[in-house]
Amino acid sequence: MTAPVAIVLAAGKSTRMKSALPKVLHEVGGRPMIEYVLDGARAAGVQRLVVIVGHAADKVRGSLAQQPGIEFALQAEQKGTGHAVLQAREALRDHRGPVFVLTGDAPLMRAESFAALLSDQAEHRASCVIGTAETEHNFGLGRIVRGPDGQFEKIVEQKDATPAEQAIREINVGCYVFDCQRLFWALERIQPNNAQKELYLTDCCGILKHAGDSVVASCRLDITEALGVNTRVELARVHQALQQRTFTRLMLEGVTIVDPAQTVIDSRARICADTIIEPFTTIAGAAEIGRDCRIGPHAHLGPHARIPDGTRVLPFTAIG
Repeated sequence: MTAPVAIVLAAGKSTRMKSALPKVLHEVGGRPMIEYVLDGARAAGVQRLVVIVGHAADKVRGSLAQQPGIEFALQAEQKGTGHAVLQAREALRDHRGPVFVLTGDAPLMRAESFAALLSDQAEHRASCVIGTAETEHNFGLGRIVRGPDGQFEKIVEQKDATPAEQAIREINVGCYVFDCQRLFWALERIQPNNAQKELYLTDCCGILKHAGDSVVASCRLDITEALGVNTRVELARVHQALQQRTFTRLMLEGVTIVDPAQTVIDSRARICADTIIEPFTTIAGAAEIGRDCRIGPHAHLGPHARIPDGTRVLPFTAIG
């Protein structure tokens, strides 16, 4: 099978963030949030990534300049998600195979979920697979409407939903796998039939289904993965969720974190079993800590810290 490629949307402004910094470059867990999306795509088999830039494009290009497999396409004027994806058409003109469409402000998406969507696309020979999740907190989110046979029928936005549709718990989380050629065929046919006069990517799903293509709604994601960032309040919420994911993984691997609420650990850090992390400790970047260590309290380990087995890092110590 042809290796998948990915289009990553990163052209938006930081209007609600109240920031001159492009939204996707705001840090979560010590890294620009877009880096998590790129890493997840690569872990699912993607080697070529087309990042759509727009607002403060040079800053995004500069931040990702050392990343492998990155190409850029410019959306000079923001006219909707469909218009953004269209900017990758020339770069992917010759691609025959699957293409992810991802947003750069959703850093909690898992590589395992991306891989599952890709598997569904191959199994159903689908022109489009829509990643979905279930949640009771569905207000303002696009609902996935299924027919009597359980197959995807349409996406309905909050403002257009009937009372019955508003009760639907399955929502569109905004990540997709398309057949690349069918994606651009559909994008050529979408119209700005909305109050914003924008071209919406979601319209491609209906266009492809109407044309007789296989369109699959795949409930492969959990609602935490759907958390995006539009405000600094949401940035903090995503940071907390990422920290909890990191803490859970480390504790299941045999690390004691005495008080997670008073601890910060970068998701890239490597910590071996039987090590104890005391409160008010910060572990940044790709720090490495051996077995049977005790760190802190009030310790700071930088990204270059390498702590041997059995080390006691005293309170108020800074290393690396």
